[in-house]
Amino acid sequence: MERRQLLQAMALSPVLLGAAAPPPDWAGLRRALKGTLVRPGERAYDQARRLFSPAHDRVRPGGVAYCANAADVAACLVFARRSGLAVHPRSGGHSYAGWSTGPGLVIDVSRLNSVGHRDGRAIVGAGAKLIDVYDRLARHGVSIPAGTCPTVGIAGLALGGGLGVVSRKYGLTCDTLESVQLVTADGRLVTADSTHHAGLYWACRGGGGGNVGVAVSFTFRAHPVGRVTTFFLHWPWRKAAATLKAWQDWAPAAPDSLWSNLHLGRDNGVLDVQVGGLYLGPPAELDRLLKPLLAKLGAPSSRHVKHTTHLDAMMIMAGCARLSASQCHLPGQTRDGRLSRAAFAAKSHFAYRPLPADGRAALVDWVARRGEHTVLMDAMGGAIARTPASATAFPHRAALYSLQYYSPGTDRTWVRGTHAAMSRWLGEHAYVNYIDPDLTSWRPAYYGANAGRLAEVKAAYDPDNVFRLPQGF
Repeated sequence: MERRQLLQAMALSPVLLGAAAPPPDWAGLRRALKGTLVRPGERAYDQARRLFSPAHDRVRPGGVAYCANAADVAACLVFARRSGLAVHPRSGGHSYAGWSTGPGLVIDVSRLNSVGHRDGRAIVGAGAKLIDVYDRLARHGVSIPAGTCPTVGIAGLALGGGLGVVSRKYGLTCDTLESVQLVTADGRLVTADSTHHAGLYWACRGGGGGNVGVAVSFTFRAHPVGRVTTFFLHWPWRKAAATLKAWQDWAPAAPDSLWSNLHLGRDNGVLDVQVGGLYLGPPAELDRLLKPLLAKLGAPSSRHVKHTTHLDAMMIMAGCARLSASQCHLPGQTRDGRLSRAAFAAKSHFAYRPLPADGRAALVDWVARRGEHTVLMDAMGGAIARTPASATAFPHRAALYSLQYYSPGTDRTWVRGTHAAMSRWLGEHAYVNYIDPDLTSWRPAYYGANAGRLAEVKAAYDPDNVFRLPQGF
């Protein structure tokens, strides 16, 4: 940190324990920042307080601080502690429950968005969006395993684990994380890795964002990229149950270089079955690997296969096939962003064993019910499963696949009903990156046997509970 900023931050230092918190000195915080503080009543406020989902537009934070560096983050934390304000760290603003905003101070790291490459490592600012990570690393012929939503911030994804389209080959996003720089609750900038702050480093690999610090930078192992093959296959709805059976037997056991998903959806009254995915190789080899699936289901009713660059494949998976990387953002994030915000409801499960016939029938029945909704299943196994469950905070290594129950809008009736019905077969496992405000037993659901160690890390690095997530360990 720069000395002048550090001194300014210390001027906002916490009051003695037991003393009443003074009124927030917002003007003092503004002076301490190199970045920008946006307050209610200012022209930029309505834009600044928005998350990805309009469902949270009614939330009015006391301030939104766009941090320019780690010293800004530290200034925000000591200011919030002195003032008794809640802090709400925000990277991409995609928190399913809306917990990257609130009535206190939003600490926004979106300006810390640099993406570089050196000696086989990707050095990524905590505010970088996934599409920019892919785009900028592609210029160096490398990438990291990550997700498909283009405007998700790298921090939220990596801190919660990071399921992605090449995770069966290269592991979760957090599995390639070699070090993380973050500002802890007391305003210190620390670098956590396997030998320094090792417990904190462990917690940052799957323990979820906003629990023990505000991340400002990540260093990942990068992997080289070549041409890949994307595929999308559709079958008629009458084959939904058969497709589910065939896919769950085939996908988690496929070679590591093949990742796939299964979507069962109902949109505008039309029911659809889609198997999609990505293969790290040419179409002829993909055809060979698809044969066991097609032998059970017959030829698909439609088929789209494309051999292309890794970056183009990520654009396709992001729904940005006809856009530039700059256009594949929300308006305001870039000068020509074309994507749209969207309200949604979601819940999740992990499947540790194949769904039996009655479970498959139940899931198909729930999807067929009136409304618009989708079940998205992503294959796991491969490199994900070869990492022990205790090696990182992400515990769901033995799962065959993840499930996300998703519906547009804010009505949670369908996702709640489907989740409750499927818990009979799938238990209560859930993914912290699909954070679910409904869950009561969220500690074992998200963290399993790792919950106890996470609580110890929390007590060590945030004993005063500065980071007060409703589901914070």
